[in-house]
Order: sequence, then C-alpha cells, then structure tokens
Amino acid sequence: MKFLVCISNVPDTTTKITFTPDNKEFNKAGVQFVINPWDEYALTRAIELKEAQGAGTVTVLNVGEADTEPNIRKALAIGADDAIRVNAAPKDAYFVAQQIAAVAKEGAYDVILMGKESIDYNGFQVHGMVGEMLGIPTVAPAMKLDMSGSTATLEREIEGGKEIVEVSAPFVASCQQPMCEPRIPNMRGIMTARTKPLKVVEAVGEGARTEVAEFALPPKKQGVKLIPAESAGELIRLLRNEAKVI
Repeated sequence: MKFLVCISNVPDTTTKITFTPDNKEFNKAGVQFVINPWDEYALTRAIELKEAQGAGTVTVLNVGEADTEPNIRKALAIGADDAIRVNAAPKDAYFVAQQIAAVAKEGAYDVILMGKESIDYNGFQVHGMVGEMLGIPTVAPAMKLDMSGSTATLEREIEGGKEIVEVSAPFVASCQQPMCEPRIPNMRGIMTARTKPLKVVEAVGEGARTEVAEFALPPKKQGVKLIPAESAGELIRLLRNEAKVI
C-alpha cells in the first residue's frame, strides 16, 4: 500500500500576524513555521497503517519553496519513508491541488491523505479538488480510518452525527482528531531523516486562479462599558447606535 501524505508549512499558532506594506502578503519576517497540525493526524495515521500491514511506503508531499524543507525533514523524522517537494509557492487551493494530483498520478499512490484544512487559510478545498482531478472518491472530514486489504472504513463527521463509509483504494481523505495521537520525532528518527530521500520537482499545469486583493486585521477590541441596571434605555441605545446589533 502506497500512502501519499500532503503537508503544509504554516505559521506557529502563537505567531503575531502582520502583513507586507501593501497588505497583499503575509509578512514572514521572524515567523516560526510548523507542520500544519491537521496534517500531523494524516501523517501519523498513515505510518500506523503501514506498520500494521507490515509493508508499504509513506511519502510526504509539500508544495513550497526551499524554506519548507526543515519541516519536511521533521515529517521524515516522524516516520515517513521519503519526501517530494514541489518547488513553488502555494499560490491558491487550485494550484496546490494540481500539483498534488500530478504527483499522485505519476506515483500511482493508493491512499492520499491530508489534514481537513490548513490553519492559516482554513480553506477546506484542496482534498475535494484533488479527488475530482484524479477521478477518485474523497471522504472528508474523516475522524477514523482503518484498512483491510485495499478497502478502507472511515468515520466522518456530518451535521448532527457521524457517518461510517467504506471505500476501495485509490481514494483521498482529509483528517482531523480524534483519528490518532500525533507522533513527535525521537532521536533515532531525527538522525535517519537526514539521509532519507527528498526529491524536488518543478510545478506543472496552470497558475493560480485567484489572487489576494487585500489582507486586513480584525478591528481592535473596544473598552467595556458598564451600564447600570436601571438604565435599560441607555443600553438599548448603545446596542442600536454603537454596537449596531439590534
């Protein structure tokens, strides 16, 4: 069984967000980047399934420039066998999906896993696009994934409950908790990751179909106003004229 796990390079959750002067790009200066936390569920589950089967491979795929390689090496240290980096900035969801689909098709992967979304843009788009481009099923978002031969049983979240589905490989799935407990690299993994293959390929297909018009930070929180209990009329006036919620 060949697993392809797609990972994104995202700012650490403690990062203070700023933008370039024209407000069209995220300002990377001084920012610590990490593996997208949702993708860590996909990576760990793929490794667990490979280990349970006693055979197979786990390949990590990232669409990004050279500065993403430390986190690719971290994924290798966690337990992936090899990695591929598409040498291009991830311009939009369609562009990224094109690159994933091209690599998946060329490598004839059985299972393509990724997090349900990246924590920077929260698009929830790529997995569906990849499935459509490859003409294979997509299950999203999956909370459990088990394999028996080439058949997978997945539990996915739906409105008001859950749904259990079966699908035959090849397929795409996006992952979220509580699929597994994400692993952290141990010393042996860190040492072996240095010599695991990391292949760099160029981007294919069309460019991005969307572009950012402008980023904007949310408005700063205003001070709290305390209104005496007997001044209901003043409270209503403030809610209507200042907060504009009624």
